[in-house]
Amino acid sequence: MSLQTLVDQATIPPDSGSASSLFDTDSFNEAVMSTYGRFPLALDRGAGCRVWDTQGREYLDFVAGIATCTLGHAHPVMVEAVTRQIQKLHHVSNLYYIPEQGELAKWLVDHSCADRVFFCNSGAEANEAAIKLARKYAHTVLEIDKPIILTANASFHGRTLATITATGQAKYQKYFDPLVPGFHYVNYNDINAVEVAISELDEGDYRVAAILIEPLQGEGGVRPGDVAYFKKLRQICDETGILLIFDEVQVGMGRSGKLWAYEHLGVEPDIFTSAKGLGGGIPIGAMMSKKFCDVFQPGEHASTFGGNPFVCGVALSVCQTLERENILQNVQDRGEQLRSGLKAIAAKYPQQVGEIRGWGLINGLELRADIQLTAADIVNAAIKEGVLLVPAGPKVVRFVPPLIVTEAEVNTALEAVDKAIATLTA
Repeated sequence: MSLQTLVDQATIPPDSGSASSLFDTDSFNEAVMSTYGRFPLALDRGAGCRVWDTQGREYLDFVAGIATCTLGHAHPVMVEAVTRQIQKLHHVSNLYYIPEQGELAKWLVDHSCADRVFFCNSGAEANEAAIKLARKYAHTVLEIDKPIILTANASFHGRTLATITATGQAKYQKYFDPLVPGFHYVNYNDINAVEVAISELDEGDYRVAAILIEPLQGEGGVRPGDVAYFKKLRQICDETGILLIFDEVQVGMGRSGKLWAYEHLGVEPDIFTSAKGLGGGIPIGAMMSKKFCDVFQPGEHASTFGGNPFVCGVALSVCQTLERENILQNVQDRGEQLRSGLKAIAAKYPQQVGEIRGWGLINGLELRADIQLTAADIVNAAIKEGVLLVPAGPKVVRFVPPLIVTEAEVNTALEAVDKAIATLTA
């Protein structure tokens, strides 16, 4: 079955919206905590790369749940997998062997540099697991009393207390101190900063035990890693015994045009994490490692829901579809098309648009720093043109559509962005 056939067969749910069915935002806000700044849309259903709001208005979805809906919405493979697994067995404890978990782990091991997998429910949990594994390795193998993990400024690793500490952005840490000790920040793509930090931090009982870094910074503005920088990181870690950990939560599972983003950089991590696109929208996270640093023993880390039959069965169907339908080729082709179109827009609006950057189908349009126009302005204007986009910081508009997006849909999104900028600058 071809990629286009799968797209065409996406199940379109019945239209449940109408002009009179206004969503009650007041009732929603009374019951739900205000932890999100929401755009004025209530989404009701989806099919392929399109979604509809509660009033029946259609939008082209270039957010994909923020780089999560790998196969888009209501994909027939996922519908079949969800239906099959929920009717068979959806949850049991990890006190027992779970065949679907073993099958998914084997697929991930066979298609990556990893030897072992731990399953959880989100990217933040996967990164927490990586941090714990690195700390245990530091204490038990490297014999470090007070291990330090280097992370990058402008990074993002999650919303738990440890992962916001690992995140090198003060805005995510405000009011949540005291933060977790044992982290130090360096500038991204700056190898001198890493070397200086290791030299200065390795004193007494303190030593750098791991480097946790994104191959491409997503929330930090869609900034790809530099190949020479990452190769030097690998060399430093090999020479010192420091663990190299990659956060592939947003950029992994084919979004970069390769299955794993580390393939762009010519190096392999010792530990890496995945979530978002792994389940195609079903909540799942994974922390993967080489065998030599898999030092966890029973009882040292766990997850009630992690790796249950339901999520693993669905995630495996996503993985197999990526491979079977050669979707990575579509990611590469549509990514090149999208970047080419965005560069044309940048050339058309040089007073507003600066750099275009990204890999595969994670791309950013950066607005000039010397103008008042913000990414949120572009996103709101694009909504009016029928396209959903998402900011990556105050000045970068992020484009992360489902990996099944078509040539025509990319062109539609580009036209909408062109119109949005034209309207805002008129």
